[in-house]
Formats: sequence, structure tokens, C-alpha cells
Amino acid sequence: MIMQTTLASEVALDGIGLHKGTLVNLVLKPASADTGIVFRRTDLAGSGDIFARYDTVCDTSMCTAIGNKTGASVATIEHLMAAVGAAGVDNLIVEIDAHEVPVMDGSSDAFMDALDLAGTVELEEPRRYIRILEPISLEEGDKKGALEPYEDGFRIELGIDFENRVIGKQFLGVDITPDTFRDEIANARTFGFYKDVELLRSLGLAKGASLDNAVVLDGETVMNEDGLRGPDEFVRHKILDAVGDLSLAGAPILGCYKGDKVGHAFNNQMLVKLFANRQAWEYVTLSRVPGQGAESGRELAGQMMPQLAVSAD
Repeated sequence: MIMQTTLASEVALDGIGLHKGTLVNLVLKPASADTGIVFRRTDLAGSGDIFARYDTVCDTSMCTAIGNKTGASVATIEHLMAAVGAAGVDNLIVEIDAHEVPVMDGSSDAFMDALDLAGTVELEEPRRYIRILEPISLEEGDKKGALEPYEDGFRIELGIDFENRVIGKQFLGVDITPDTFRDEIANARTFGFYKDVELLRSLGLAKGASLDNAVVLDGETVMNEDGLRGPDEFVRHKILDAVGDLSLAGAPILGCYKGDKVGHAFNNQMLVKLFANRQAWEYVTLSRVPGQGAESGRELAGQMMPQLAVSAD
């Protein structure tokens, strides 16, 4: 039986926030079984826990942000959550002393390194997976996506289409495992356009953005001195974001996510629609790693965990 995990030891990181530009201190701490991923704002007394779940998402305009009933929130969680989800860490306390997770180099590399340094341990409860039973599709304007059954674990297939010729049309499909995420996805950086910087900063955003933590395009030119980390870095980063956003399901997904021109808001709405269709998924336990002869265990009482309950339309 595949068991839940947490960190073997705590690990600390610090860095600049992408949008506010201030120094942020982050501590990742072990947690007991069935805790999930929980953020705690150490700079806000009495703010309470902020659970990393799709139904606590409070903003998806420029990043993914989560919040709670006290008004406390944490933004730009997607790169950290992508690392946590891909690494298979089920339970974690994230102590943070600011409103946003540090951007580091704009990818998930630093977070993967931190998780490697901390190590993981198994707990005494089985890991619950969300197995997709029926396709769920969503369309918003020119954005399209679907979650479909998939026998070999968790797969993402995404396409992007930009007028900018450096980016252009890109498509990539990846089976997400700790190794494939580390080798193919984790180092892909967030990207943006130099022409948008002035507007973003006038809105109080992107104050911490620099060539050290983002790929910046000025017309058809990559401004970063070292260039790109591969010509498909753009679509790889979109997959990274999707891994982070879909980790807010609250349990690893067994299925294939297909998307075209999708972003944070769309990814979140995909989960909302999934959990509103109870017949489209089930909780299962597994005896082997998906994609390596995985065998399904029992469905967990055929019931939803309380934190994932969504009323059907």
C-alpha cells in the first residue's frame, strides 16, 4: 500500500516576492497524516490556517492565491505547490512571513532542492488518489480543457499560442512523476513582456520581477543574458503552473489533463467542475506506483472528504 508522506525535517528558504518585491522567509515543516498542505502567516497574529485547496482559491488574476475566513491570504503559491505535488509530499506546514511565496529564480528548482534536502518519511495512513472515471470538459472563449481517465498515473498535455514569434505555438505532453518533473519541467521559468512592466508596476505588481527570476521578452528578443533553458521553456512553464494548480485538488490525480491556452483561473475552474460532478471521479488507494503496474485499492467509502465537498449545480 502506498502510504502518505511528510518531510523528514524542516527546511528554510528566503527570497524576493515577485509582485511586492519584499524579502520573504519561508519554513517548510513536517505534518501529521491527513493534514494536507497548510500555510500559516507568521506575520499576522491570529490569522489561522490557510488550506491549500481549490475551494480556498481567492485570486487567479496574475498568480494563484489562497485565503481563509479571517481575510489572510498567500499569493503566488503555484511554483511551490508544483514541487510539493510532483515530489509526492502529502502533508506539510508552510510558515511564511509575507503575503506571497518567494519567486526564487521563477521556476520550481529551488523548492525541489529544498524538499530533497529535507527528505521525506512515510506515515501510517494510506495515500488517497483521485481517479478520473469520466471525462470532464470546459471551454471559456478560446481556452479549452478536459480531465480524462488515464491508466498510467497523472499526465498533462498543454498547448500555447502567442503572436510573439519567439514563443509561437508550442505543445507538450508529459507523464508527471518526481523524475520527469525534476528533469523536464522544474527549471522552466515564468515569463513576461517588457512592454507590460510599466503597467504592472503602476498597479503595484511585478515590483520584484527581474531578469534573475523571469524570462523577459522585448519584442522578438530574449533579454536574459543566458537566454532560454530550451526553446520550449514557455510551454514547460505552463505545465509547471498546471501541476501546481491541480495539486489543489487535495490528493494526487490519476488522469490526464489536456488544455489549450489555459491559465491559473481556468485550471481552478476545471477542478471546481470536476468536484461538482461526483460520478466523474472516486477516491482510491494504490498498492503500487502509478505507471508501474499500479493496482487500484478500495474506494474510500464512496464519500468525499469534507474539504472537497462542492454542491452540484
